[in-house]
Amino acid sequence: MAPTMAEQPTRHGPLELHGLSVEGVNQCVHCGLCLAYCPTFSELGTEMDSPRGRIHMIKSLAEGRIALSDSVVEHLSLCLDCRACETVCPAGVPYGRLIEAAKAEIERQRPGRPLRRLLRRLSLRLLLEHPALLRLAAASLRVYQIVGLQGLVRRSGIARLLPGTLPAWEALLPPIPGASERAPLPPLIPAEGRKRARVALLTGCVQAVVFGAHNRATARILAKNGYEVVVPPEQGCCGALNAHGGDHERAVDMARRAIDVFERAGVDAVVVNTSGCGAHMKNYGLLLANDPAYAERAMRLARSVRDISEFLGREPLRGPLGPVPMTVTYHDPCHVVHGQKIRTEPRKLLAQIPGLKVVELQESDWCCGSAGIYNLTQPEMATRLLHRKVNHILATGAEAVVTANPGCILQIQVGLRAHGSEVPVLHIVEVLDRAYKSEGASTAPSETFPRSIAPAKPALDRAGDVAP
Repeated sequence: MAPTMAEQPTRHGPLELHGLSVEGVNQCVHCGLCLAYCPTFSELGTEMDSPRGRIHMIKSLAEGRIALSDSVVEHLSLCLDCRACETVCPAGVPYGRLIEAAKAEIERQRPGRPLRRLLRRLSLRLLLEHPALLRLAAASLRVYQIVGLQGLVRRSGIARLLPGTLPAWEALLPPIPGASERAPLPPLIPAEGRKRARVALLTGCVQAVVFGAHNRATARILAKNGYEVVVPPEQGCCGALNAHGGDHERAVDMARRAIDVFERAGVDAVVVNTSGCGAHMKNYGLLLANDPAYAERAMRLARSVRDISEFLGREPLRGPLGPVPMTVTYHDPCHVVHGQKIRTEPRKLLAQIPGLKVVELQESDWCCGSAGIYNLTQPEMATRLLHRKVNHILATGAEAVVTANPGCILQIQVGLRAHGSEVPVLHIVEVLDRAYKSEGASTAPSETFPRSIAPAKPALDRAGDVAP
């Protein structure tokens, strides 16, 4: 149902929500090109569940012409913030900034029921801000898994009886690695061979305790390619999950802390292997634009942030690279392909691995439904999008799925498991690391680096639509 107009005076002056500018709404020319690329509009077919409809609501909210009713909250909260609309928008509407401002306003006015507030505080504040608590939680969850409690909960159906979104949380819980894999990386990892540069590695918050193997693989690959890797032990969460979840104030605090930490590291670049974190950190300049003490520093750090595929994809990988005889398909994470405009680099890297065959995935850049914590807050829509993604994956006949974001990995793994498939989902650094470890690796530099490569066809390149 479309939102109703409230009897409120029209607001004059800058268009803002939660103190954040939404002036970008005026860039929208209402052409509707974004509609075919919006996952929620594709699923529901309602204007208010499209970027154009949401922009209209955000503008009306900022002008004081509508209230933040249940209907408005529902339509805005259903947005994935996948930013596919930004990729095709001819007017350059900064949609990601607009929807994050709207979600921050929702959290201010409509924080939800006590259980939801408790879970948000536990996840977005206590755990993300305190690495020791996060490590303790991870250790507790590992005990829950290895003693068989998780299997019992899942087989008995107890999980379905849990309140709110807790069943979705339990379903997405990955195997927690052992203590050795959760242990911090060394603060300095020397380059192998001729040193190219000194870089820092963002090890993340959840990433560090759940996907420590990805961080270790990333560090090894960087070192193999001549980069000295600095891992600041005092680093923490970058604030991406807070920003996506509407906790703007805490996201700003975390950004300031990250800037302080990585400035002290004295590096040429900050390399990130989690797409949502990379896209968010590249936005630090805008996030702190009104902070006199941090604005310039934030811009400087943002310019130094590089996704691992973007960073390594600039030139041929250093050998030796061994064969990885496997057929894979590649899923483009939203915050890589839309948030950071990185499409060809991951494919260039995979093309250099001997024996690896890459089969293109239909709608490879279509959201899988993970979208930060979206699959926890909007499990029904997330599941619909996941089924669509998994059906396309199974149609490729690939032996594995490769992607570049831990949230996508968890989400797609759950979807494949639900379809009875044992196809693994790998981070791109795992595949590259496997090539470096492979027996028979050639000591010669890679000669298969493609100087040009055709990008995958964007999702929904339908007749009458203009592909980006």
